[in-house]
Amino acid sequence: MDRDAYLEGAIRDVLSGDDATLDDRIAHAALLFAASGAMADADRLVTHWHALTERPVTTLIPGAVQARAWAMLFEARGAHPDWAAAMIPLDLDAEERAHDDHLARRVSDLDGLLGGSPIGEAVSHLGPSRPDRLREAVARGDLDAWAEIASRQGRPDVAVLAATRRLAPRLAAGADPLGLGDWTELCAGALVAALYERYPPDTGSWREMIGGILRLRGGGTAPPAASLRTIDAAEARLGLRLPDDYREFLLTCDGLPADVVFPRLLGTAELRAEGGVVVISEPAVVLLTAAGEQWRTVEIDPALGTTVHPTFRALLERHLLLLAQSA
Repeated sequence: MDRDAYLEGAIRDVLSGDDATLDDRIAHAALLFAASGAMADADRLVTHWHALTERPVTTLIPGAVQARAWAMLFEARGAHPDWAAAMIPLDLDAEERAHDDHLARRVSDLDGLLGGSPIGEAVSHLGPSRPDRLREAVARGDLDAWAEIASRQGRPDVAVLAATRRLAPRLAAGADPLGLGDWTELCAGALVAALYERYPPDTGSWREMIGGILRLRGGGTAPPAASLRTIDAAEARLGLRLPDDYREFLLTCDGLPADVVFPRLLGTAELRAEGGVVVISEPAVVLLTAAGEQWRTVEIDPALGTTVHPTFRALLERHLLLLAQSA
């Protein structure tokens, strides 16, 4: 599997594919992660997809083999994530027998018809058949042989592997037959970011946005709101009028505590101006700058460089989005 090509295609489908294409990509990626010992990455991806699309998680399970794969992985894991509560419980003994039959069957030219549904599987028996080395490797429990074949596929058939009850415990324990390693975390993060780009959350009012930031940070309280009198006094001291959206922020909370990736935003009494630039954070990495009558918010990151936001609100919306993506 070409990881770069897989990730590039997955991001493209998430950003611009229709709903069915997007769901198909998320479904495959989540099962790929889970079958590579990275269940936490799979859980994170599905949880964000479900929250943003509001589509049922059963949409990500198009056929019997996929449903069986998740059921076997959950059994091996010894727990079901919250998002899986809507899945239909399966008789795992019966599913194990059905999957052994599936592995023993020669591959048909009609395999995959109707998305792997029970009807599609029945119809596939009507087509010409031939040996399937991938299924044979799975039936033998030979992960190395499976990986040798699957690694040449653009989208490895992980469902048939994970649905094998005797192999699922090895996968859940981190066998990682494709050797994906930390790439699963990178891929999950990129797909979650793409989901938020496609479905940008409504940040709401200033109070709702500040509340969302603090909640995603894990708690804490914002300072009390500044009064119009204290804002007017700060502007008189600075010798300029602050941007309207920044004034609205101060009227909601007079500054904001820092977190591990974001500086402390100063209260009105601490604001200072240097050469027409207003320093609004400690350390001084968030600045308000004016070009004529147009204000910009400048964010300086020693590692990532300088970002110019069109408004102060855009800065906090970006901060909220990054917090949501990393949750």
